[in-house]
Amino acid sequence: MKNVKFLLSAACALFAVAAMAQQDFSDPKYAVWGDTPEARQQNILNSNFLKESCDNKDYNAAAHYLKELLDKCPKASENTFVRGTTLYKNKINRAKSLAEKNVYIDSLMLLYDLRNEYFGDHPKRGTAYILDRKAREYLTYKPSDRKGIREAFRAAIEAGGDNTDPETVVAYFSNLCDDYKNTDEVMPDEIIAEYDRLTPFFEKNPEAGEYKGQFDAAFGLSGAASCENLEKLFRGKLEAAPNDEALLAQAVALMSRAKCDGEFYFSIAEKYYQVKPSSETAMFLAQAFQNKGDYPKAKTYLNEALAVEQDPSERQKLLVRIALVGLVSNICVLTNAAVLKTALPEAEITVDAACTASFDPKANTEALDSMESIQINVINRKDD
Repeated sequence: MKNVKFLLSAACALFAVAAMAQQDFSDPKYAVWGDTPEARQQNILNSNFLKESCDNKDYNAAAHYLKELLDKCPKASENTFVRGTTLYKNKINRAKSLAEKNVYIDSLMLLYDLRNEYFGDHPKRGTAYILDRKAREYLTYKPSDRKGIREAFRAAIEAGGDNTDPETVVAYFSNLCDDYKNTDEVMPDEIIAEYDRLTPFFEKNPEAGEYKGQFDAAFGLSGAASCENLEKLFRGKLEAAPNDEALLAQAVALMSRAKCDGEFYFSIAEKYYQVKPSSETAMFLAQAFQNKGDYPKAKTYLNEALAVEQDPSERQKLLVRIALVGLVSNICVLTNAAVLKTALPEAEITVDAACTASFDPKANTEALDSMESIQINVINRKDD
């Protein structure tokens, strides 16, 4: 079958030569292929032979024709570089040693640089497109060159600007965060600065919401997003734009992920609720204040949640929770829990012991025991 392919290719090549013999290569339209009609004819033939060699997976022959074209007419056709990329990626995969593989990888990267030199002004596949492809290939074939990866992606993002593929932005920032966690090449200030620099990209590309989530998650999990660093990042911005809903949401989400519990965090969380009151936000604040031990505020926000919640089933859950927060364990909580369990025998009812108390420690213990005996889930229990 392979022999048949080569015979067909040879026949096609002979036909191409015969057809080309009838063309006038002195025509200016062929000028990009060489200085003389003879050189133009030969270079166009070499371009055809490059295509045929790649189609037949004869990459050694293809490498010869690629070199001829790059030496003699690199500006002639974008396809020279497209096929050259195919050629080198296959040679990388077929390399018999690490040294040979690295030579082909370097050749592939050089090919992208040459393509950018000669076709960087292409209206659709210009510098931004070329450097984006190069960065991705660099990450694939040189995963241990962390500095090179960062530089390649930065160049791609700089070239693409607001039109950069969101996936490229996330790939860069995720790798930057990985380098902070796994090497000593990246400092926390750089993570903060890059997060701050790249955040406006997603504001200008709201359709990239899924990638924005990945971007924020990478930052939140990086270890650089400490409560102290986050406060430094957001304090000045929120002082300048205290009612910016998106900025408040971003700050609250990141500080919540970092498990912040300082005054700045609670102040912006409450501000966010003022700007965008919702049952979900009120419940979030109630849980935050409950964790802090501020039970009066926790109950306040549970009631706020009830005031804005419209869904009947959600309102029922809120009533249960309000009934079981901040009350005397052996009086109100035990009574309310027992009534709720009787009314809703299949419901899972949870009592947070940290939110209840009694004047009599023994009575408190007995009340919690009684609730557990009727299959009520008691959490955060600390008996004396």
